[in-house]
Amino acid sequence: MKLQRKNGLRATALGALAVSGALVLTACGSDNNSGGTGNDTKTNAASNIKCDGAKGQLLASGSSAQKNAMDVWVKNYLAACKETQVNYKASSSGEGIVAFNQGRVGFAGSDSALKPEEVEASKKICKSGQGINLPMVGGPIAIGYNLGPDVKDLVLDAPTIAKIFNDKIKSWDDPAIAKLNPNAKLPKKAIQAFHRSGESGTTQNFGKYLGKTAKTEWPYEAEKKWPAPGGQSAGGSSDLAAQVKQVDGAIGYFELSYATSQSIPTVAINTGASAPVAANSENASKAIAAAKIKGTGKDLALDLDYATKAEGAYPLLLVTYEIVCDTGNKAETLGAVKSFLGYTASDEGQKALAAIGYAPIPAEINAKVRETVNGLN
Repeated sequence: MKLQRKNGLRATALGALAVSGALVLTACGSDNNSGGTGNDTKTNAASNIKCDGAKGQLLASGSSAQKNAMDVWVKNYLAACKETQVNYKASSSGEGIVAFNQGRVGFAGSDSALKPEEVEASKKICKSGQGINLPMVGGPIAIGYNLGPDVKDLVLDAPTIAKIFNDKIKSWDDPAIAKLNPNAKLPKKAIQAFHRSGESGTTQNFGKYLGKTAKTEWPYEAEKKWPAPGGQSAGGSSDLAAQVKQVDGAIGYFELSYATSQSIPTVAINTGASAPVAANSENASKAIAAAKIKGTGKDLALDLDYATKAEGAYPLLLVTYEIVCDTGNKAETLGAVKSFLGYTASDEGQKALAAIGYAPIPAEINAKVRETVNGLN
């Protein structure tokens, strides 16, 4: 369901388990990675990746927001653990959860935690357990725009963002936008607002942010399906970013790495702090640091403060979860799942993401992720 000036990322330590017989992670739009043969029972000499005898295929799908992270993780993991095949199908959070609860994948990536009814459905697959949420990576949801080289450093606030995506502000020279950008040469040009077409955790987090900060202008429940009238739609985050890149006057929301990779300018948000806050990893980390665990037991779902006004804290963000079974896993795939997710949650796994715009999960929360992954059975 349904922000760049700096690309630095302070990487700290930033989950999943098999419920089907032959696990696989499938990657949409990236190489079909597969490992050869080799000794994968020991720590690789060139890294700290522990293969621990992992073998076979690993299958998962879901959030497109974490695709770029998965691409890096899979490449590094396969270089060390050559007897495992890993692919990740980047579709949407909604599709990933459906696939998980139908037993078609070993784990799902989602930008939103499981709903109670989704947890209940997971018990049919997890047998002796249930689906849980493991926060694996965080990051800002960038609002990218295309106004040519004359409009740089665009600033918006939550009510204005809500009106743009709710089809209430239709032109880039609208007084509300001009008031926030007094020195900008705003064109008299129609706004082309783009949103996700399918069920998306990114959309849901976008809706949570607007619901907390602009309730009057955004009177919708935060759901994975786009709720507002008007606008145009595109598939995953990569498709949405491509449309913004190509369409004059466009604006859309997607994970920061998609803006970075395509050199799409992004909005700085006026949160009420002393200065507008840019979409970058450091600023997102400041906001994520205030997150609290709201899940119970082994579930580590987080409560994010979308309405923060802390200096330098970027409030429009998401945390991507790996949806796994806590217990009831197949013995033949459990080792591979624990090995791969143990790497993604490690210091090394998180530091590998430093160049692509993600923000780390706070160390104290990530320690609980590692403990949970180690205890999967």
